[in-house]
Amino acid sequence: MSDLAARLTAELDERLAPADAALAAQYPGERPGRQPVHTVYVPADRYDAGLVPAYGAAALAVLDEHADAFAELVADDDIVARVRAKLGREPVEDLRIDFEDGYVGKSDEDETLDVERAALALAETRLAGTAAPFGGIRVKCFEAATRGRAIRTLTAYVATLRDGGGTLDGWVVTLPKVTSVDQVEAMVHVAETLDLRFEVQVETPQSILGPDGTALVAKMVHAGGERLTGLHYGTYDYSAFVGIVAGHQSLAHPAADHAKLVMQAAAAGTGVRLSDGSTNRLPVGDHDTVVAGWAEHHRLVRRGLERGYYQGWDLHPAQLPTRYAATYAFYREGLTGALDRLEAYAHRSSHGGIADEPATARALGSYVLRGLDCGAVDADEVRDLDLPGFLRPPSGGPAEQPVTR
Repeated sequence: MSDLAARLTAELDERLAPADAALAAQYPGERPGRQPVHTVYVPADRYDAGLVPAYGAAALAVLDEHADAFAELVADDDIVARVRAKLGREPVEDLRIDFEDGYVGKSDEDETLDVERAALALAETRLAGTAAPFGGIRVKCFEAATRGRAIRTLTAYVATLRDGGGTLDGWVVTLPKVTSVDQVEAMVHVAETLDLRFEVQVETPQSILGPDGTALVAKMVHAGGERLTGLHYGTYDYSAFVGIVAGHQSLAHPAADHAKLVMQAAAAGTGVRLSDGSTNRLPVGDHDTVVAGWAEHHRLVRRGLERGYYQGWDLHPAQLPTRYAATYAFYREGLTGALDRLEAYAHRSSHGGIADEPATARALGSYVLRGLDCGAVDADEVRDLDLPGFLRPPSGGPAEQPVTR
């Protein structure tokens, strides 16, 4: 029998070798390194070297102005203190300088000037250590009418950034309004030529469902290869394209949930990360408007996290307090249970009647590490526990610098 088993194993190894190689290439697992909890979009004409600290100061100012309401919403003094510390230390984790929908009413000459100015400002902040840890730009889409301007903006920005002493570490290009796999393949060609990485913005129904009825976003993921780092959902363009009226466009709309579930399945195991979209109900104005905007943003951030979207968009500094409050609560509320289950798994026992499998243990480990990365969890809270090796945090605590693939 042993000879038969050995012969069959050898035959199966040979038969399945192409499938094994394809699986390893197409589904390499989670991308290593820190994922930012949000992406802040800033129109290119409004960006300058002082923007990141200015956003932190503005977020703290609105928090101070409505401190009682924020404390009531969060209902946790420790989280409020952590949010304040985060806004002073690292208010923006990922900054996207926008030359697309947020950049309106500008001429071709204006864009050329803003490209150089914004690139030099970013290079300045990177050299000074005041830049967000992650960043990039959003160019115009690759449809025929805007393709040339997108490429001129991208090539000039990259060249100016490098000439100014900046680097592309932790830096990506956002490609919006993608309607075909061909556009993704074209972006791969551009990315290889300029040696950069990019993310696809899923904001057209053609990205989700192709003309042949297949999930086109899955083909886009694999066409992007290692140059493609993320899929970002575009709330309002997608909603408008599928006919949802303005008053009902939301991250929580069933059409949005459907699109994001398809994205989630397409990206699973590929190393391509997901980002939820934005809410355009901003917490600005009188007290009641700020409180209502905070409540909606806090709810939607938490909702996205519970559904496995660990990143989202923010459009205004007043959204930063609730971004971090909801994120920190998500990781802190489940911390004890996650650590107990991981420790039980490490000792091959159950916790509370739950016997976790390896995949769940990896998910629990990822949950704790994400909490460490964003500052929701302190390294001392997990370092002394007898945990699996993949979970033990480094002595320096949360990662301070991006790790690129």
